[in-house]
Amino acid sequence: MDLAGTLLPALLGFGTGLALIVAIGAQNAYVLRLGIEGRTRTILPAVLICSISDAVLIFAGIIGVGLVVEQTPAALVVIRIVGAAFLLAYGVFATVRAFKPKALVAKDAPVPISTRAAVATMIALTWLNPHVYLDTLIFLGSVANQQGEVERWWWGFGAVTASFVWFFGLGFGARHLRPFFARPGSWRILDGFIAVVMLSLGVRMALGV
Repeated sequence: MDLAGTLLPALLGFGTGLALIVAIGAQNAYVLRLGIEGRTRTILPAVLICSISDAVLIFAGIIGVGLVVEQTPAALVVIRIVGAAFLLAYGVFATVRAFKPKALVAKDAPVPISTRAAVATMIALTWLNPHVYLDTLIFLGSVANQQGEVERWWWGFGAVTASFVWFFGLGFGARHLRPFFARPGSWRILDGFIAVVMLSLGVRMALGV
């Protein structure tokens, strides 16, 4: 296969994957918060969970798992209910952080999120979100399978690369915003934003929108 036959599908996959990932959502909001705290041992496993999960789901979609999921809608309903409950609960906690003074961040000393808590939260935000399955397992998987027998794997590789580039860029690039977040009021704004995102997504998920 020539270079065009591999590079073009990969670039198309990269662009499509990036278009789906770069949006205001639960994963991105949480990665942003971890990134601003700037603790590498917390950021690294979190962004790896996001990226590797996307890779697993995208390639699973390419081999046809998405078709199986479409035939079992009850599974997505259960995931939607549990995911909605989790997002609503996290939204409430973010609201408390935004309005409760002692939960705010002092200068250069953010309230630390433990690595274990960050990993558990990121796993929940990723795997309890039915939109993740729809976007990666079903949508990206089906688009990839519209390519050729070999090209689809290059297309999937491009989409997976987009996920790694985005999450690592967001997680490790957010630390440059730390000077702005040296003030408690800035963290109030961020947690207020996260609360709105989580609560709105939770409500939409609960309503099946």
